[in-house]
Amino acid sequence: MRTAICERLGIEFPLFAFSHCRDVVAAVTNAGGFGVLGAIAYTPEQLDTELTWIDEQVGGRPYGVDVLVPGKIDASALDSGAHLLDFVPERHRDFVAHLMAKYGVSGPARPLTATADEFGRRVTAAGATGLVDVALKHPIGLIASALGPPPPELVAAAREAGVPVAALVGTVEHARRQVAAGADLIVAQGGEAGGHTGEISTMVLVPQVVDAVAPVPVLAAGGIASGRQMAAAMALGADGVWCGSVWLTTEEAETSPAVKRKMLAATSLDTVRSRSRTGKPARQLKSAWTEEWDSGPESPGPLGMPLQMLVAESAMARITAAAERGNAGAAELANYFVGQVVGQLNQVRPAREVVYSMITEFAEAVDRLRRLTD
Repeated sequence: MRTAICERLGIEFPLFAFSHCRDVVAAVTNAGGFGVLGAIAYTPEQLDTELTWIDEQVGGRPYGVDVLVPGKIDASALDSGAHLLDFVPERHRDFVAHLMAKYGVSGPARPLTATADEFGRRVTAAGATGLVDVALKHPIGLIASALGPPPPELVAAAREAGVPVAALVGTVEHARRQVAAGADLIVAQGGEAGGHTGEISTMVLVPQVVDAVAPVPVLAAGGIASGRQMAAAMALGADGVWCGSVWLTTEEAETSPAVKRKMLAATSLDTVRSRSRTGKPARQLKSAWTEEWDSGPESPGPLGMPLQMLVAESAMARITAAAERGNAGAAELANYFVGQVVGQLNQVRPAREVVYSMITEFAEAVDRLRRLTD
């Protein structure tokens, strides 16, 4: 395949795989696509270890790193210099304790951990810059910025290293702002995508963004887990596709077995945009966790980012572990970020097989369209 993105990044297929799992990133890159590692899951030291491993696996083939830099966060706690955990209200701690007791999850009733404080500080310009500094010591081919315009220091560092900057958007206005901030590549992500999304669908959003930012190349994201969907996205003007959910049920994925089983059984109606995991609307599996936070009578309502991340991730680590031990209540609470294409994810396959299957189906779809005009 030959698109501007393929030529620029030196890849065989314009298929980008976002994952928090280094194994998925390496597998997709080695199969001819472009793996992108989500850095938010790691400290700078851990990220260096992960990227070193990827470097060894891919043998010089290109891959990228994604950092989370929200345009707006609850900065009061961050600016104080105090521990973020000190800013989590008692009523939210009590509500987590209530959920643990209600669903029979044993362990500390108020499971906020000290490591959560450091985790929360990664979703800032300073935190992202620290991760980017580590990433740029490796031979990466792309830095991606999610949720907000890339900070000037991120763009400057990437420019100096000769690394393109990508940015995820959910509206045309966001796309224009990202280009003005220095983004070299726009990922137009529809509301059906997993994780942080807007409300405009991929089919509507992609052509609008393509027209608004031309000649800046655009990748389509959201609702893409097959070659037919990839062909549709590129027919809308995208230079390639950015996929996340499709890798969550692969053999290599970081998804816990308990959550993976829920995904394999889910339909496309079994996701919801909820603030219950991060404080910002993020599409994820419906579960008792989302229902209790979003509409439960005792819910205090989600906090802003990054405080809700501290609350949710501390609790979810314990919930997931309990679900793996067979705790039925924990299994009800357990969830993960995933898009509406979860309804198509009904088997576990190697990531390499997913790549080849998508490209084969893409070629078949393009050939079918070509025959319509013969």
